[in-house]
Amino acid sequence: MRRPRLTIGQIWNMCCGLFGVQIVWGLQNGSTSRIFQTLGAELDQLPILWIAAPITGLLVQPLIGHWSDRTWGPLGRRRPFLLAGSILTAIALVAMPNAASIWTASLALWLLTASINIAAEPFRALVADALPEDQRTEGFAVQVFFIGAGAVFASALPWMLTHWFGVAATAAPGLLPPSVRLTFYIGAIGLLAAVAWTVATTTERSPASLAADAPDLVDHAVPSTTGAATLARSGLLWMLGGGTIAGFAYAEQLEREIYVLAAIAFLFGLAQLAAVAMRRGGRRSLGVFEIVEDILHMPRLLRHLAMVQFFTWTALFAMWIYTVPAIAAHHYHTVDASSAAYNAGADWVGVLFAGYNGVAAVAALALPWLSGRIGRRSVYAASLGLGALGLAGFVWVDDPHWLWLPTIGIGCAWAAILSLPYAMLASAVPPRKMGVYMGIHNMFLVLPQLVAATLLGAIVHHWLGNQAILALGLAATAMAIAALIALFIPNS
Repeated sequence: MRRPRLTIGQIWNMCCGLFGVQIVWGLQNGSTSRIFQTLGAELDQLPILWIAAPITGLLVQPLIGHWSDRTWGPLGRRRPFLLAGSILTAIALVAMPNAASIWTASLALWLLTASINIAAEPFRALVADALPEDQRTEGFAVQVFFIGAGAVFASALPWMLTHWFGVAATAAPGLLPPSVRLTFYIGAIGLLAAVAWTVATTTERSPASLAADAPDLVDHAVPSTTGAATLARSGLLWMLGGGTIAGFAYAEQLEREIYVLAAIAFLFGLAQLAAVAMRRGGRRSLGVFEIVEDILHMPRLLRHLAMVQFFTWTALFAMWIYTVPAIAAHHYHTVDASSAAYNAGADWVGVLFAGYNGVAAVAALALPWLSGRIGRRSVYAASLGLGALGLAGFVWVDDPHWLWLPTIGIGCAWAAILSLPYAMLASAVPPRKMGVYMGIHNMFLVLPQLVAATLLGAIVHHWLGNQAILALGLAATAMAIAALIALFIPNS
């Protein structure tokens, strides 16, 4: 059997909801540091305050993928999560700009990132479920078009409200400008409208129908006795590693953020031991603990992509955290978050972020053609190389008005990052586990962000002299390493 091809209209309807989802990510990426600094956060506190984003992604995405793989009802398997997640996210969008302290803003960020992950994760699996192999690159490219369009809208919205509609861009110390608060309210409306359109215009195929289309993809079996013993040893090693990291951090009096990494390693090892105990007790279905086995049985392609993603998303996370303070200090010569110069720099960063997302939206439409001629792997590696040059450009270019030039390279990289790995992965995993493996892949997007949130503050403070602009140079180096590793991604 072969999955029927969809029309371009059906593909665009299916991907439209990502316009709203990316409005949320655009607001978060462009405004979170601004909110925290407005409420009094210091530069070296920003990474740990951002830690909600990677932790919630690490936990929520594979769980939602696992549960959506096992869901089937009147709205299908993915759409119930799209709808529920968008409603929760809209509530968080209204709450976050009204936070009165750093800690309430941090709590709002936790709710926001958990909710948007619920809405975002099933979109990847939805495309992989619906499209045949020869349309998947096109489908993920259309997703990037909507992602880029939504991010352009979100990133430029504060600037547009100020310059086109006269909404105030400054406020008293400790308060967010009205233009920033209004962007969050508009984002909530845009998210609900876009996701509702996708839910209303898209139908899903049953799990049985999907499985019949891919008889050549064999799912991993329940682990053997030998496999269970290997899993137990692995669990003990992860727990030992977590304990060692925590002990070293305590002995050396390192930053408290190191304990987050130690706890994650320890809990992952404990989860492996729990899975082994349940198997030995005769359980064939492990519920959410089955995700642990899925991680250990993931395809070779996904293992290699994980290495690429580690450096890619370390670079991106550093860019999102430090671009506003870097541009404000290096190009607008201020570190005062309440000053007019700082807010002008922050608004210009919003325009630059809109620029790279706009480039991504256009570049994504060329990816199917390019991939068909030179291969997904080559296009992916070249795009990451352009991204590295773009990030370096923020350090090299002194005139803020010329900073739009580096955003072209970043936009080309962003288009490939959001489409090509998913197109590669969709052909390498069994359909009944499409959601969980898309979620596991997304774990490898958020793990480097978690590492960065844990370590970047100390690196910038102790090694880079608290100069945010040098953090962008570090991001450029990480992206260049990702491009090199991408050249060796296996074909299957």
